[in-house]
Amino acid sequence: MRPEKTDLRREAGQRTRDDLLAAALALLAQRGQEGVTLREITQNAGANVAAVSYHFGSLKALCDVAIEHALERYLDAQIRELDTLAGSATVSELAEAFARPMMSALAAGGRDLAVIRTVARVGIDPPEGWERLAGKFQRARWQAVRVLAANLPEVDEPELVFRVRCAAGMLNWLAVAPIGAELGAEATERVERMLVPVVAGALQGVR
Repeated sequence: MRPEKTDLRREAGQRTRDDLLAAALALLAQRGQEGVTLREITQNAGANVAAVSYHFGSLKALCDVAIEHALERYLDAQIRELDTLAGSATVSELAEAFARPMMSALAAGGRDLAVIRTVARVGIDPPEGWERLAGKFQRARWQAVRVLAANLPEVDEPELVFRVRCAAGMLNWLAVAPIGAELGAEATERVERMLVPVVAGALQGVR
């Protein structure tokens, strides 16, 4: 077989794989893993059932790859935002960086929002094997704790971790609740103006 034909086949195979992942991600965002069927994924991707077996091995494996892909995209985006914070960052600046991937996804819609909704569902009901990404979860969490500790020296570390986890849980809920769809219809600036103080309040705490 000529090299150019091999390249075309490889490209076609990669497109099919990407289409299957995108279709799985969209359905996972809507219903979670229990509500996804092989037939729906292949129909939406314009592929056949054999393509799932060829590229992933099984429906479960396809869903696992889609979920892991979504989590990595979200965590990488959040880590990038938190990495930009200086040691003198305020709680409000932390809240903005922590929530920015969510706010960006609400504004963008489409695949970006599907990624966030998948992340939210996984955060609420973690699938088996999600510990593979524990290191990235911990990195994002400890970056947030570092900034909080500088602003709230009177609060002990376990409580700061608790506040960060609560803030993350609130964002997860927002992604899948009706209010998330309502915010998606708002201008980005308004979403930021409404959401950042709420996240900052969760991180700051009131005694």
